[in-house]
Amino acid sequence: MRHICPLAVLLLVAVAALAGCGSDASDAAPNADATLLLDFQPNAVHTGIYTAIERGYDSALGVNLRPRVPGNSTDAVKLLASGRAELAILDIHDLALAREAGSDLVGVMALVQTPLAALLTQPRIRTPRDLEGERVGVTGLPSDDAVLRSIVAGAGGDPAKVRPTTIGFTAVRSVLTGRVAAATGFWNVEGAALRAQRPKTREFRVEQFGAPAYPELVLTVTRQTLQDRASLVRASVAALARGYEEVLSDPENGVSTLVEAVEGLDRDQIQRGLDAVSPSFTAGARGFGELNRRRLDAWARWEKRFGITKREPQVGLAFDGRYVPNPGRD
Repeated sequence: MRHICPLAVLLLVAVAALAGCGSDASDAAPNADATLLLDFQPNAVHTGIYTAIERGYDSALGVNLRPRVPGNSTDAVKLLASGRAELAILDIHDLALAREAGSDLVGVMALVQTPLAALLTQPRIRTPRDLEGERVGVTGLPSDDAVLRSIVAGAGGDPAKVRPTTIGFTAVRSVLTGRVAAATGFWNVEGAALRAQRPKTREFRVEQFGAPAYPELVLTVTRQTLQDRASLVRASVAALARGYEEVLSDPENGVSTLVEAVEGLDRDQIQRGLDAVSPSFTAGARGFGELNRRRLDAWARWEKRFGITKREPQVGLAFDGRYVPNPGRD
């Protein structure tokens, strides 16, 4: 159920107008529905999306956002590229791989400013070097191998001595049962779940072992949508940014909004997840949503170095933050 705050809406419209200043194509309200594909099942990182919708920030700017959970991350890319969705939250690695495969997708806003990938380990693993000779669970995605190698190498270990084991998306269960000594996963989701069940488990975040501080999740559109439906992109970015800013100022309400909107979520789990991830919404940035060119250039070099992509992603083509409020461009 939407609850619209008139004053907040007036401020939002003013901010959106400033963000789109100088672009006639983006000034008019889009007056459209828009499917927004999530990167994963709804969790704490999505609180700003559901807050924006519940507060009516999207409809105030002429767009009705409709969140949808795809079957997997590759489905999101296919649905977006084929025009069956207007927007998608993509893992930055999926964006890079999709572009390398020929899909002209563009990241228009960051949801977080840090990587979310980590190695989640049993308590006996005191450093990633201890994983030499051990079985480590990976989902099977190309980025998992890169995260594993980057963390182990960054800790002074030999990644070639680690035994990767494909476990799909069962990191929590696989670590708890001892099937693997560690598993790749998102520290804000699987990591939070592991800590709740076994507090002494450890996590080693990829940026703590040499990876740059890249934005893991990015709001993404097609180049055609950015060019032909600029008003929809501008309105969506402004509404979502306002939703996340509200979550930062009132996290308890953000948790309540998500739990009430999505059946079956555990409030305590969402609260733990938001406590963990909320600092990443603006970490090192000048405002929510910023796409920092220096960080992205460093990410592109890392992406190629660890074999996620064959070539360095072209940052200038892959990202366009023109509609992010207070983007702080470099």
